[in-house]
Amino acid sequence: MPQSNPVMRLSLLAALLILAVPVASAQETAVARGHPIIGTWRFTVPDGSCAETYRFRADGTSVVTSGDEIAETEFRVTPKPSRKGFYEWVDTIVKDNGKKDCAGQITDVGRKTTTYIQFDPGAERFIVCQAESHDACFGPLRRVGGEDI
Repeated sequence: MPQSNPVMRLSLLAALLILAVPVASAQETAVARGHPIIGTWRFTVPDGSCAETYRFRADGTSVVTSGDEIAETEFRVTPKPSRKGFYEWVDTIVKDNGKKDCAGQITDVGRKTTTYIQFDPGAERFIVCQAESHDACFGPLRRVGGEDI
């Protein structure tokens, strides 16, 4: 029986590890099948002067329009709510057009936020909170489209 070449074994192992990394990354960013966040949502500021639209995709990316701003994000959201009924949502801005949002701010690319969201029983609205409580929240965001939007 021929002896295996240790250099060849290491090369093969390295190639397999390199191939495995993109698969693991894709699985980390994908959203759980049937997650209620997938779809298009809209929030209108209380005085009606501006609206934000969030389009969440199952691949863990989203497009957000707010005022004149158009931003693209990568996000992850827990597959199930906590005992308190909140999902943890971690969102990172990966692209922005540099224009002002509804608050008059320009969002920096690379900004990462962690917030907590809670859906109504029919998953047609959700609120966004700084913690797993209703003390500091905004919303509701209302569903305006499903997964195919």
